[in-house]
Amino acid sequence: MVEKIAMKQYAANIKKGKEVIEYYINELISEGVSTIPRWQPPEGHKSKGIEIPSSEDTPSQDSGLRSRTNSSGSQHSRSSVSSLVLGASAATIKSPVSDGPSSPDKLEDVYIERYLGNLSLVQESALVQLQQWLQKTHKGKIPKDAHILRFLRAREFSVEKAREMLVHSLAWRKLHSIDKLLETYTPSEVLLQYYSGGWHYSDKDGRPLYVLKLGQMDVKGLMRSVGEEAILKHVLYVNEEGLRRADEATKSRGYPVSACTCIVDLEGLSMRHLWRPGIRALLRIIEVVEANYPETMGRLLIVRAPRVFPVLWTLISPFIDENTRQKFMFYGGNDYQEPGGLRDFIDEKYIPDFLGGHCYCDVPDGGLVPKSLYKEEYQDKSPEGPPLSVDSCYNTSHVVKDFPHEVMIQVPQRGSVITWDFDILKGDVTFTVLRCKRSISADPVHQHHVSAATGGIGSVQYIDKNMQVGPDLSIVERPLICRDGDSVQGSHVVSESGSYILQWKYFDSAKTSFDFTLAPHKSKVMYHTELLRSEAFRGSMSSLQSYHSGSLSSRASQSSLTGSFSGPGPSSNPNRLVESTRLSRP
Repeated sequence: MVEKIAMKQYAANIKKGKEVIEYYINELISEGVSTIPRWQPPEGHKSKGIEIPSSEDTPSQDSGLRSRTNSSGSQHSRSSVSSLVLGASAATIKSPVSDGPSSPDKLEDVYIERYLGNLSLVQESALVQLQQWLQKTHKGKIPKDAHILRFLRAREFSVEKAREMLVHSLAWRKLHSIDKLLETYTPSEVLLQYYSGGWHYSDKDGRPLYVLKLGQMDVKGLMRSVGEEAILKHVLYVNEEGLRRADEATKSRGYPVSACTCIVDLEGLSMRHLWRPGIRALLRIIEVVEANYPETMGRLLIVRAPRVFPVLWTLISPFIDENTRQKFMFYGGNDYQEPGGLRDFIDEKYIPDFLGGHCYCDVPDGGLVPKSLYKEEYQDKSPEGPPLSVDSCYNTSHVVKDFPHEVMIQVPQRGSVITWDFDILKGDVTFTVLRCKRSISADPVHQHHVSAATGGIGSVQYIDKNMQVGPDLSIVERPLICRDGDSVQGSHVVSESGSYILQWKYFDSAKTSFDFTLAPHKSKVMYHTELLRSEAFRGSMSSLQSYHSGSLSSRASQSSLTGSFSGPGPSSNPNRLVESTRLSRP
């Protein structure tokens, strides 16, 4: 209650302050004053007040909320970050921007209004909480504030629900190298000619406009020529391009543009578009886009919908999020040319020529794909396994109770470096690195089969149940508890050659409770490991040492397990240059 009263009072004070400022500005305007020289302190006098940022210091995108969690130079900044609670306002926290040593503080409310839009105090607080959580659990590139905000809006600003959705999306992007898609992807000639979609200027709100002639698209011909995976990848490329264009529009227009508008022309839609494999592919695309690109559809204008469209809509509408469905607008016949049609949302000069406008729309017409371009491997076959996983360096495993997942690495010589990078996609696990004191077989002693796993194999084990810590095994990286959604990176410099085992073991967080949990005893891990040989590493430790985070090493030790294995374990390891922990962004 006290917090709500304080928030209400704060909002009232801000409103009153703006009214006072506007009053005096109007007074100056009425007196004919158009410009006011910037105040300068007298010579020899050092100002103790807050510097007013110049026009060159307009806050850049993400310089606002990001700075609140990156500052670590002063005790004040550390205490302010740790003391943020639900009622904390993003607009009330100021921090210096790293443009230079003498850069003035930025006004957070200016940043929020310029790049994020109008947010309530509760919404700002949710954004701060989620961003701080990402700083603690995810090393490397943190998403932009606008991107995080999309997931919060998709989950009605529930921090926990948005966190779960965002964490899985970040792992998906890492698994399929989505961040590199715009630079690495090139559409095939078939898609360039027969995929009837393309970008076309913007709508009245400044949103990038995409035009899709779905009725002219030969879905069956495309799937039999390039395959479902290629179509999905092309759709993801379009979505990434949409995010890039929205970001550019935000910078050029002076207000936040976070979504796109799409025109879907259904002229030519017929029963051939209801081909079952095509519908299955469409539902799969909707599922992937809904999970990873929430709140990116500002408006969907469906024009020239024929009689067969209600059948298609009945099939796909249950799989579309309710918030997204509310952004759909349907026009049958020529209704899109009437009041309430396209002209209400798109400037007259940008309405495509094939929809009655005067603007040339450079979007392929589609048409039937020649059967000479069909490929045998794409004949009515659905892909197996997760989409786009062919080129990924990451693997996934299902860690089940009593059946850990283990990766064996043969180290030929001392001084080599074992590195790991993994994300917990589901459940909790403990991660441990062990060294075998005697030689073991390169073949696993057991493979645990899980129906949901690719190929049916969920996890593999190399350590026999009779092997014990002490006579057979030594712990070189003590067990670390990793929670659902954590992203962990680390490395270990080996002191002896031999066989090393990286082990992920199911961790029951309710183990100490007397309550019986109904959750399945299964976790899911996405991981990548690599061995850097000593001769290639050249003895340089600076790159590894740069990742060390002293402020978080204590957290790792507090999260470590000491009784997971029988036998003594090292309390400190001189070869452990990097704590296997949830590193924050430096």
